[in-house]
Amino acid sequence: MTGLPSAPPAGGTPKRARPVWALALFGLLALAGVAGLTALGIWQLERRVWKLDLIERVDARIHAFPVPAPGPESWPSVTAASDEYRRVTVTGRLMNDRETLVQAVSDLGGGFWVMTPLVTDRGFTVLVNRGFVPPEKRDPATRAEGQPQGEVTIAGLLRITEPKGGFLRSNDPAAGRWYSRDVAAIAAAKGLTDVAPYFIDADGTRNPGGWPVGGLTVVSFPNSHLSYALTWFALDLMLIGAALYVVRSEMRRRRA
Repeated sequence: MTGLPSAPPAGGTPKRARPVWALALFGLLALAGVAGLTALGIWQLERRVWKLDLIERVDARIHAFPVPAPGPESWPSVTAASDEYRRVTVTGRLMNDRETLVQAVSDLGGGFWVMTPLVTDRGFTVLVNRGFVPPEKRDPATRAEGQPQGEVTIAGLLRITEPKGGFLRSNDPAAGRWYSRDVAAIAAAKGLTDVAPYFIDADGTRNPGGWPVGGLTVVSFPNSHLSYALTWFALDLMLIGAALYVVRSEMRRRRA
C-alpha cells in the first residue's frame, strides 16, 4: 500500500552522536580525574613508608637504654621527629606544691594527669607527668604518701609540649582548667623559670601509696595508608572504566 509511513528500523531510532566539544571536555575531565586519583594513591603509599619508618624509630627509642634528659644546651634541637618517646632519666627534687592537674582519659578511666615540676640537680626545671589519678584523688591530701620530699630519680619517656589545649577545649589557667600538657603555659601559671620545652611521662615504677599511676603512655600510630591508597586506585580504575564505556558507546553511535 502507498501512503503509509515506513516502519522504524529494528532497535528504535539511534541516538545522536555527541558534539566534538562535549567529548573533548569529557576527555579533559576524565584525564584530570585519573591524574588526581593516581596522585592521591601514590601520596598515600609515600605516607605509609614514612609512617612505617616513624614506628620503627619510635620503637627503637622506647626500648633503648635511658639517657639523661636534655639540658638547656640541647633544647633548641629537641624536636618530635628526633626525640619524642626517647627514654630519659632525671634526678632532682619535686615541687609538689606546684603540681598541675590536666584532664585525662586513660586505661583506668577518666581523671587527671599529675604534672609536677622537678628541679634537677643540673639546675634546670622539667615538668614530670607522674601519672594518673581518678577524680577522688585529685586532692594531694588524699595521696600524701605519693609525694616524696627528698631527692628522686625518675625514668620515663620524653614528650613534646601540647600547646593551646585539647580538642575544642582551650586551657584556662586562671580557672585552673587544663586540657593539654602545655609546658610554657603551665610554667607561666606556676611561676617557673628555666623550664625545659618538653615534659617527661614517668614510667610504671610504683609510687608510695599507689598514686599517681605512671607508665600509662599510649604509643600508637594509626597506619591505614595502604587501605586509603587502594581506595584511591580503585576509584581510579572505576573512572577509567567509565571513560572507556563512554568512548565505546560514542564509537557505536558514529558507526550507526
